[in-house]
Amino acid sequence: MAAATAAGIGLAIIVTLTMIGWVAAPHDTFGEEIVDLLQGAVLAWLVGHHVSFSVPDGEISLLPLGFVLLPGLLLYRSGRWVARNCEIARLRHVHRAATAIAGPYAAIAGTLALLARTDAVEPSMPRALLMGFVIAFLAGGLGVLRQLMRDKGVVARDLLGLMPARSRSLLVGMLASTGTLLLGGLLLFTIALAVSLPEAVETTRLLGPGWVGGVLLILIQLAYLPNAVVFAVCYALGPGFAVGEMTVVAPTGVSVGPLPMLPMLAALPENGAAPVVSLSALLVPFVAGAVGGALTQRSAPDLVSEAAPLWGFVCGVTTGLLCAALGALAGGSLGGQRLSDVGPSAWQVGLVAALEVGLAAAIAAWVANWWYTRAGLATAEAGTAEKPAAERPETEAPAEPRPAVELPVDVPVGKGLATVTPLRPREDPPEEAARDTPVPEEAAPSVEEERESRERERRERDEAKAARKAAKAAERERRRRERAERPRWWRRGPAEEDSEDLYGITYEADPEEVETPRN
Repeated sequence: MAAATAAGIGLAIIVTLTMIGWVAAPHDTFGEEIVDLLQGAVLAWLVGHHVSFSVPDGEISLLPLGFVLLPGLLLYRSGRWVARNCEIARLRHVHRAATAIAGPYAAIAGTLALLARTDAVEPSMPRALLMGFVIAFLAGGLGVLRQLMRDKGVVARDLLGLMPARSRSLLVGMLASTGTLLLGGLLLFTIALAVSLPEAVETTRLLGPGWVGGVLLILIQLAYLPNAVVFAVCYALGPGFAVGEMTVVAPTGVSVGPLPMLPMLAALPENGAAPVVSLSALLVPFVAGAVGGALTQRSAPDLVSEAAPLWGFVCGVTTGLLCAALGALAGGSLGGQRLSDVGPSAWQVGLVAALEVGLAAAIAAWVANWWYTRAGLATAEAGTAEKPAAERPETEAPAEPRPAVELPVDVPVGKGLATVTPLRPREDPPEEAARDTPVPEEAAPSVEEERESRERERRERDEAKAARKAAKAAERERRRRERAERPRWWRRGPAEEDSEDLYGITYEADPEEVETPRN
């Protein structure tokens, strides 16, 4: 129901917009064009799912990324509806609900790809199945997760806390670097379009779309805005992009031919040398790398200074992979003639982004790691110096200050490479301790007694742990019997074990593993 509802509402919106455009344009009688109108609406719905199609002259794969927003929002809403009306006990079961939505949705997309086929246009059915499943899985799963988090009172920080410290820091650094690149690309495109605004206005006047056509023209250009931002990012990285065969738009020079009459294309520079002002965009990748490298080390500083640049470079590599994927999605073909190659080269963009962002991130990560560890050492030394002498034991002689190994409060000690094992000062041998230390009134326990005491405590802990496990097993068995007795005829297999844990993950530390390490 969720998949059919999302597909039906999206198709209804596309059909409505198509009807508005048909009414505003010159046309023949309604009965002769109704079939072509509906097929065009279905084709537009498939284009919103980034499904390419073949034409007699070649293939149309330069599709607007902004159209994906419509099915994404509808599937997100359907995912929340599924979470409200179905029993999903644990957050880790979100993928099951997402798969339940994505399967029927992919089948609907494949069926519509078959219905939209004509002699002149042939949508790609494999791509319709793949993209329908991927978009429905991601957007629907995000909706299910958001609704469960809202019902259980979970915040996003708690979910990130389940990840290892190093993986979480790399994820944050990659997203920060990519976001900075996209922001710089949007700024570059906006400035270029503002400079060429008179030319864009003249192109719109020559088209003469009218009020209805003008609105539809604005919607189409907004849908292509994400593609333009990705193209601007590729320009800032250096490789640039093409707008047809044997053309290039890059900081090294501009060479383009005749272009379609689209007002937003006025932002392209003229043939010849690249504008000098646009060369300032080459600083954007290094700024993005600096931001990503600093955030990579903020949540998980390294005690070994040589490791910080390595993790910063890894952040740049992951950012390069993401930029390559965006470049592949933003580019494509507009037929088999001169515009058969439009967009950036994915592998060149990914390689250059990994090198530029990775280099800047490595340097920034080293500097940030030095700053965080330096601040931690200064805090620890200040705390030691301000400790009053009255709090020290009388028998304790004032020792020389030792180098502090404590980190700032916001550093997750014990995770990743930020693990710190506090060591106690080496004890003197028994013979020297006996000569230097006065003999206490009560004799210290022997080694055998200490060993027996530790073994007794270990046995008690093992017995208590076994008792807890037995109690948990009995409770699970009781709940399983209760759930099996419920009349749920629509379930094929036995019900799953219920649990009161919030995330479906139970952490239990072994007491032996948390004992104070001994020299």
